[in-house]
Amino acid sequence: MSNVQLKELRAYTKEVVDRSIETLKDYLRLPTISAQNKAIPETVEMVCQLIEEAGGEAKALDDLGGNPVVYGFFPAGSNGDSSKTLLFYNHYDVQPPEPLNEWESEPFEPTIKDGILFARGVSDNKGDFIARLTAIKVLKEVAGELPCNIKFMVEGEEEIGSPNLAPYISKYKDLFQADACIWEFGTKDEQERVNMVAGIKGMAYMELTSIGADIDMHSSVGAYVDNAAWRLVQALATMKDKQNNILVEGFYDGIEKPKESEIEAVSRLPFNEEAVSKLYGLKRPLITTEKGIDPREAMVFQPTMTICGIESGYTGEGAKTILPKSAKVKLDCRLVPGQDPNLIFEAVQKHLLKHGFEDIQVTLLNGQKAYRSDFNHPFIRHVLQTAKEVYEKEAVLAPNSAGTGPMYEFGNQLNLPIVSTGVGWVKSKAHAPNESIRLKDFEEGVVHMAYMLSSFSQALKGKVEEDNITT
Repeated sequence: MSNVQLKELRAYTKEVVDRSIETLKDYLRLPTISAQNKAIPETVEMVCQLIEEAGGEAKALDDLGGNPVVYGFFPAGSNGDSSKTLLFYNHYDVQPPEPLNEWESEPFEPTIKDGILFARGVSDNKGDFIARLTAIKVLKEVAGELPCNIKFMVEGEEEIGSPNLAPYISKYKDLFQADACIWEFGTKDEQERVNMVAGIKGMAYMELTSIGADIDMHSSVGAYVDNAAWRLVQALATMKDKQNNILVEGFYDGIEKPKESEIEAVSRLPFNEEAVSKLYGLKRPLITTEKGIDPREAMVFQPTMTICGIESGYTGEGAKTILPKSAKVKLDCRLVPGQDPNLIFEAVQKHLLKHGFEDIQVTLLNGQKAYRSDFNHPFIRHVLQTAKEVYEKEAVLAPNSAGTGPMYEFGNQLNLPIVSTGVGWVKSKAHAPNESIRLKDFEEGVVHMAYMLSSFSQALKGKVEEDNITT
């Protein structure tokens, strides 16, 4: 099949984009919060229905525990290349909307203002899923058929660490086998360049609990009773110094040294400190400034240890003089290639014992390994080149994202190149109040996916020819 003309794709996308936005709104109204087990069956039903309405085959896999994993399949047309398959990875679950008082509109009632669509989950990740289905519809209408096979994996536990996904990939490996994968997300930066990644950080997400008594006590007993909250704070203080160096023995063990090509790619990444500070309303300098480290290298190559939240005692209005019976902290460690979340968990346990905090209980809530795809692969170059043509601007590619997802399982079990790109923008505020996408970015994202698919097989055939020449 000859390449579909970009001009035709743009024109037809303009005709159908409004209908797709209405579909997206319906999808966004479902409060699919995996952390709270909300609206899962309804959302699974809708995801299957959307795939079938776009002309595909849908199947909900639910035999291995956890929330169902949806499989979608669109066959190549009679003149297409049925030997080549692209896999889209998306997730249908979203983050809780709290704090609700910081939203300027209802989180699950999609609201458009000045060309921006606000709703929980619109950028992470429901908008991208609808954009990709729309791209398939556009391509079929303009070209008359699909140029290759297209598969979807749409899971429902990404926002809680995909704890049950690996068994599904293992059991249904043949079902999800493909030649390449487009990952879930992507954004534009302050200079309107599409930012893509070919990898992702891992995670060891832990909960630390200090229990000092069976009940809260009058604060006057603090003269002779140990305080569970202070105990936990003191334990945390041994794990990181004032320069933000992680002090847990063994934490940095096994980290793989970045390749020169990866270091060079990171040096080309955009980073505007002033814009970042303004975006988040930062009150202190970046921690990389004091350490003399390039923030771009820190984002990609360095692991982190972050206190996500602390809970203890009374935090309501006014005063309540108590000594808390317990204290709890959520600890998020973002990992880089070579680190094992289980070993990080063990290292934290040993650290607490060594420093006399044997009473602090540690639970690993989520563990995922980091992954980097080969970002020099012809498929990834193809995604970059087609993005350049659609957006009429150079795209930016990083070796890995600073965030986390189950990419390791895909790369390890399915053995395919992976790149992540999507319809977000620099102010999308994923996981935060007032999450959004711009309608123009949604439309361009549809065009890019359709245009990329139109010559996907040819790009991979170039890879096969290169391999044959090498051999």
